[in-house]
Amino acid sequence: MIFSGMNSTKGFWARASQFAALFIAACIFLPAAFGQQSDSHKSGKLKTAAKEPVKKDVPMPFRIGETLNYEVAWATFSTAASVQLSVPERRELSGWGTWHFRATAHTESPVRTLFTIDDQFDSYTDAATLESRQFEMYLDELGRKQNQTFHFVAQGQPAPGGVPVVIVLPGTRDPLGALYALRSVDWPHTQELRAPLYDGRNLYELHAHMEAASDPVEIAAGKFSATKISLRLFQNSKEVSGTKFTAWLANDVARTPVLLEGELPLGTVHVELTSLPK
Repeated sequence: MIFSGMNSTKGFWARASQFAALFIAACIFLPAAFGQQSDSHKSGKLKTAAKEPVKKDVPMPFRIGETLNYEVAWATFSTAASVQLSVPERRELSGWGTWHFRATAHTESPVRTLFTIDDQFDSYTDAATLESRQFEMYLDELGRKQNQTFHFVAQGQPAPGGVPVVIVLPGTRDPLGALYALRSVDWPHTQELRAPLYDGRNLYELHAHMEAASDPVEIAAGKFSATKISLRLFQNSKEVSGTKFTAWLANDVARTPVLLEGELPLGTVHVELTSLPK
């Protein structure tokens, strides 16, 4: 991706804030999701299909009310933005039981004097299959506001009535729901996971690969032994150039995401947990 001038930096922060806010996650990727690949998506009305049998919820290491706060460093700015991840509730959505995840991102001084960014992302992720059911973006960037809601419907699943939908492959995640998935994976026994990912504009395939089962990390929140995971995005079987992430999940019961480092077209991003949740 090529950036230029003010618009390019705005685009960078839109992507940087989104992926910084969305890198944290917890769920079990279903094997069926990883075998699916596609290079396209489409929007429209989906014919109603017979609803699948109700599946049991998957136990998760996170909980309702969990709130995690992060500080973002970008390029030469040691304090560029703040990110908060939270789990506000469990709720029914169009007949599906879902987890509600929320991420907010705000630029901080001195970056804020140049680029005022106040974004919020909400994901409604199926409590049983961990597929994305709905993804919402509330963007407030450089004085311009834009709200979008995406209703995900997997091929062969029933569609909610009266709303436009995005038809996706089974197992598709939005960035926030997908990255929450990392936390509940049994990484010592799982080397790599893959899943389709749709961010509201582009369809990717996310590749998550365990680099180390016990890597020492020292950040503002403390010292941790963490699982080190590389994250890569692919389109049309080719890796997205200039966009790479590495995440560290603490080896605790909650598999708390403690650190993210990313390589983006306009500089590196370092996102670290500021304190442990109470």
